[in-house]
Amino acid sequence: MTDSPEAAAMDSLDPGNPPQQVAPAQRQPRTLGFWRTLLWGLLIIVVFFIGQLTPIAYFLLRHEGPIDSMAAFQLAMIQIASRPLTVSLSAIMGVPAILIPIYFAVRHTRMSFADYLGLRWTSWKNFALGVIGMVVILGCWELAAQLTGREEKSASFMVDIMKTARGDGVVWLLVIAFCVAAPVSEELMARGFLYRGWSDSFLRVPGAIVLSSLLWTVLHLQYDWFALLNVFSLGVWFGYLRSRTHSTYLTMVLHGLNNLAATVQTMWLASGHS
Repeated sequence: MTDSPEAAAMDSLDPGNPPQQVAPAQRQPRTLGFWRTLLWGLLIIVVFFIGQLTPIAYFLLRHEGPIDSMAAFQLAMIQIASRPLTVSLSAIMGVPAILIPIYFAVRHTRMSFADYLGLRWTSWKNFALGVIGMVVILGCWELAAQLTGREEKSASFMVDIMKTARGDGVVWLLVIAFCVAAPVSEELMARGFLYRGWSDSFLRVPGAIVLSSLLWTVLHLQYDWFALLNVFSLGVWFGYLRSRTHSTYLTMVLHGLNNLAATVQTMWLASGHS
């Protein structure tokens, strides 16, 4: 015979018959925090570089001519890696190489993939603010480049690639790689994954913005220190917009517009120097 609710209530008041304590269910953390974000981030960067190296390895295996010494291997690597087709495919391969490890990392949290990475749009007012801020930052660096005579140095590498791409007929693929693939993969990692985990850690929002911008800048070590400062300042602005709007789509679009402007400028310079 079962006890009545009144009897159960009286038993709960009996010191010799305390109510049973139900252990709380184990719940996954809302975000990964600092250290797990850092470890996953390092793994994501490794997978990202492996994905980018895949086209280089493919073309290296199909390379015509003997590679019978380290000097010959290095020469072949430089020739293959500097081709516009290889550069484009490497950037495009970076997208799945970023998405796959991030997907498995986010599964260890209680948030959906889209919410964790900020895959949502924002208002057009925020978009206008983002464009204005980006134009101001880029304008200041452009003025500084002209005053210090660095304008030609920073553009020469891309001009050479664009000239070769025009001759090979792969300009369209280069535009897709620079203006779509690269912004998507880099923003998913920096303003999406890294920022989200670190902003909920002891770093808080300001520290997450700075540290994610630093790691994003490290991905551009092919540039000189002047250009790297440009990249870092732009990363801080994108990080601020991410914290303000909770939207990574916004930073992807702005990143793509920035790369599109640089690509158009490079095409113009390549035409003027041909």
